[in-house]
Order: sequence, then structure tokens, then C-alpha cells
Amino acid sequence: MTEPLFDKIALIGIGLIGSSIAINIRDRGLARHVSIATRREATLRRAEDLRLGTSYHLDPADAVRDADLVILCLPVGSCGAAAAAIASSLKPGAIVSDVGSVKKAVVDQMQPHLPPHVHFVPGHPIAGTEQSGPDAGFLELFENRWTILTPLPETDEAATERLRALWLATGAMVETMTPEHHDLVLAIVSHVPHLIAYNIVGTAADLETVTQSEVIKFSASGFRDFTRIAASDPTMWRDIFLTNREAVLEMLARFSEDLASLQRAIRWGDGEALFDLFTRTRAIRRSIVQAGQDTEEANFGRLKPRKDPWNEAGAPGE
Repeated sequence: MTEPLFDKIALIGIGLIGSSIAINIRDRGLARHVSIATRREATLRRAEDLRLGTSYHLDPADAVRDADLVILCLPVGSCGAAAAAIASSLKPGAIVSDVGSVKKAVVDQMQPHLPPHVHFVPGHPIAGTEQSGPDAGFLELFENRWTILTPLPETDEAATERLRALWLATGAMVETMTPEHHDLVLAIVSHVPHLIAYNIVGTAADLETVTQSEVIKFSASGFRDFTRIAASDPTMWRDIFLTNREAVLEMLARFSEDLASLQRAIRWGDGEALFDLFTRTRAIRRSIVQAGQDTEEANFGRLKPRKDPWNEAGAPGE
């Protein structure tokens, strides 16, 4: 067995991402101690039942004491308050990171609270399902998926490399970029598609000429797949749109222009323009599959969560 990468890792928040990180740390032996903190006692007790950590805390300041690495697994709107709550308990040399889908706003919220003796390396694993809570996590969530790190100009390079090693150990691929560039890229590949999905599903639900039962009964793959995206955590996505509003609005403006061109092509019967667009978009889909970021299966290529051996007959090997 390889030597753990960290002595102690603290996870603040234990939803889908936090629990999947915890399972990776536990099953791959990435740390000697994992402390878990969450606000709701019922959630904390469930994390303990699932054996996701070593110690469990309602106070995040207790969880981060003596931690070598602290990861905030919270909605982006909560990161500033969490940073303020843990700041005085962070040990010198600790690495502080997060998993938020927006990076510039997280930096702006967290950085003023963090003491100068810690290393701040914001992060974003681009992986997930529509499920949430500690039961949603599974070992393979990050495998062959990208994690983006957005270290600041003053961030210690060795700290970034230690965090990179952790994500690589989960099976992820790791890229670095600036927070601003991250937010622009994610606006088009993630945030705007989610917004469109929420809007389409909402429009279908509001149609007076179609009953809800018919929408559900006759859902073809297109609408059904939109509903999967639109089932994502409301708190998380509310915070994403509010904190990345500039990039989202910029991409929405571009999308609106392209949509207007598509409307004109349909109105004027421009089959050639439609065929050219659909040919280009089909090629993009194939390139995503070839890049290993999805499969041709109709389930978005999501891995089915495996049975957790800790929930069977005790710990593995017992």
C-alpha cells in the first residue's frame, strides 16, 4: 500500500462531491484521518453510518484543526462564510481548496478571510450527477473526468502540486487556468446548458394545452435528458448563476444571436443551413465521445454507483 498523501484532510460539506472525495480517500488510502463537518446533525450522522470519515463535527472550526488539506464542498454562495468560520483554526502551511463551479466569485469571497500562513488553491471537479447528499457519492465519480485548479499568482507551487496529486489519485485528469478563464469556459459548457434545461422543462410544465401527465408519458429522449439536468440541486445552481452572472450573460447573448439565426433558417426553409449546423454539432458530439468524456449510451455515460462494501457486512476484509 502506498504512503498516504496527507495526514489529515478536512471536508466541509458532505454532499455528492464531498462524499465521493471521502470514499476515494478511504478506499484509496489517500489520508490517515478524514474529518467531516456539516451543519445538519442528521446529515452528519448519515455520513458516520456510511463510514465516510474518521471524525465528525457540527463546527467546521473543529474539523479543520491540524488539517493539512481543507476542501470546502459547499454551494459557492456559502464559501465566504465558511472561510470566515474556519480561518482562525487553520494551521500554518495548510492547503485550502473548494469544489465550486464558479471560481472568481469564490476567490473574492474566501481570500479576504484566509490567513497569510495558508495556501489557497481553488478547484473544480467537473463531474457529477443529479443526485445529492452523502448517499450519492461513489468511488468512480472523478475517473477520466477533468478537475480544474485555479491557483492565484502568489500561490505556492508545491501546494498546487500536492493538490494535483490528490485529484490524480482519484482517477481525475487535472488542468490549471486562471479563475476568470475558468468561469468563461464553464459558462458555455455547463452553466448555460443548465439554464436552458431549466427553462425548457419549466416551459413544458407551464403549457396549458399539454397536461403534466402527457409531458411525462410521451417524454422522448431529448426532453427526458433535459429533465435529468434540470433535476440538479437548486441551491447550488442558484448560487452559480448569481456568482457567474457576467460570463453567463455574455454566453446567453451569443446563444440568443445563434438562436435567432436558426429561427430565420426555419422560417425561410433554409434546409442547407440547418443541415450544416446539425452536421457540425454531430461532429462535436462524436469528438466528446472520442475524448473519453462520455459514451454513446443514452445515459450520458454515467457510471452506476457500485455497492459500498462498508454497507454490506462491515468493513472490507471483515
